[in-house]
Amino acid sequence: MPDTKQEAQTEKTGKKKSYRGKFLLKLAICGLALVVLLSIVERQVQIAEKRERLAQLETQLEDQKQKNQELKKSLEDEDGLRDYAEKRARQEMDYAKSNERVYIFDAGD
Repeated sequence: MPDTKQEAQTEKTGKKKSYRGKFLLKLAICGLALVVLLSIVERQVQIAEKRERLAQLETQLEDQKQKNQELKKSLEDEDGLRDYAEKRARQEMDYAKSNERVYIFDAGD
């Protein structure tokens, strides 16, 4: 037991500082844990978004591979090349044969 009042007061103050220090340490640890948790959650969301984008790109890649195969088949012979050129001219440049009527339907999209 402390001998004087001053020693008793110093002991109480030391305990208060000790409790305050422990509280601040616990608060800092909880804050750090919260920051780490939020960071992990954010990374998981980013990973999910990237996986979704990857799936879209893989689908586009497969579509493009299929188109490439069709083009290779159509370009293998002279008739295929002629048919391909005609198809592209009709689709992309709106060409038509001289004795052909082209009807365009505008559905109001």
